[in-house]
Parts: sequence; structure tokens; C-alpha cells
Amino acid sequence: MLDPTGRTIMISGANRGLGNAIARRLHDDGYNVSVGGRDLDALRRSMEGCDPDRVLCQRYDATQPGTDAEWVDATIERFGSLSGLVNNAGIIETTELEALTEDGLDAMWAVNVKAPFRMIQLALPHLRTDGSGRVVSIASLSGVRVMGTFAPGYAMSKHAVLALSEATKQAGWDDGIRVTSVCPGYIATDMTSDFGGDQATMIDASDLAELISTTISLPNTASVAQLNVACRLEPHF
Repeated sequence: MLDPTGRTIMISGANRGLGNAIARRLHDDGYNVSVGGRDLDALRRSMEGCDPDRVLCQRYDATQPGTDAEWVDATIERFGSLSGLVNNAGIIETTELEALTEDGLDAMWAVNVKAPFRMIQLALPHLRTDGSGRVVSIASLSGVRVMGTFAPGYAMSKHAVLALSEATKQAGWDDGIRVTSVCPGYIATDMTSDFGGDQATMIDASDLAELISTTISLPNTASVAQLNVACRLEPHF
């Protein structure tokens, strides 16, 4: 397993939910963490109690190109290198196919696909230099199957995330970059609080963060391309 000491991981959408669980788990494991989110004050509050020498909070808005480059530059200036990127920021619209609008689809495409695409492009030079760079993109089981009539536009965007991960793996493999698409079912966060399900039966964000931490720490010879995590009986997962 890789030693986390001195390794820096960037996590988007880290001020709440899964992103914050990942950031805190990686911090507790010994990594430097650079966390990005739209609300800088909320981001700072979400990381209270962590070692300030190993945490950078930076404003990042997935809908605003330019904030991504500023975040990468600030991370390199603060920590000197970059070992990993976790693309966690995402949005969902659950509208059925007949009612889905192009505006709704464009919004999900911008945040769920184009934003991680830009982040990966910006991070790749630094990850190549690292020699064991890691990219984790939070997809969904909706990225590998469509669940009835539920959220087809979201599924489309998350299918694209898997393609982006595969392209990144192909581009960076020879330089030690390993890429994982994390495909969970329902996670007990504020995003799923309006879905009507019992959150006690959903994946706990801290459990998923533990799996992601393990994936990031694996050596180059043990790459996990796709991590499917279900909270209920699924046809294939």
C-alpha cells in the first residue's frame, strides 16, 4: 500500500455529504487534502478540527471554468505536488424522459461530465510527475444501468463519466496513473433525502469513503477500474 505521507489529494464538492466524508477520511489517513466547493465559508466549517497544515480550502464552482485552474494552481503552490484527484461534485434531475428538457440535460452535463473533464486535463501533468497518480470519479450504478424511468438524464451523464475514466486510464497508464469509477447505489446524504426511501437502508457515506481511501492507496500493480457498491439487491451488482 502507498504511504499517504506527503501525498496530496484534491476533492471537489467536499463541504458536505460524500465529498466531506472522503476528505475527512483521507485527512485522517495522513494525506494532505485540498478541498473545493462553491461556498468557501461552508467548506472551511466542514473541515473544522482537521490539521490546518494539511488542509487547503479553495472556492471551486463546477459551472465556472477558470475556478478549476485557480484551484489546481493554489494546490500546487501550497503543497508542491499532486498525487490524486477525486471528482465528487455532481447534480441530479430525476425528470422522466418525456419531460426532460435540454436545459436540464445541459446542466447535468456541465457539472457531471465537463467539469471533471476539465479537472482531469489540468491535473494530468502533475499526476504524471507523481508516478503513482490517482483519479477517482464518483459515477453511480446509474452509470452502468438505467433503473426503469428514474432519472434518465442523470444516467446518461454518469455513463459518460465511465467513458471519461476509461479514456483517462488509457492516457495515463504508462506514467503510473490509475483511475477508478466509483458506482454506488443510494447514499444517505442530503441529495437522496427527498427520494422517499429509508436512509437507514442506504450506503453510509463513511463506509464508501473507506473503500475510496483503500482504492487510492493501492499500488500501481493493483488497479480497481470500477467499484460497484449496492445497498439493496440489484439484478447484476
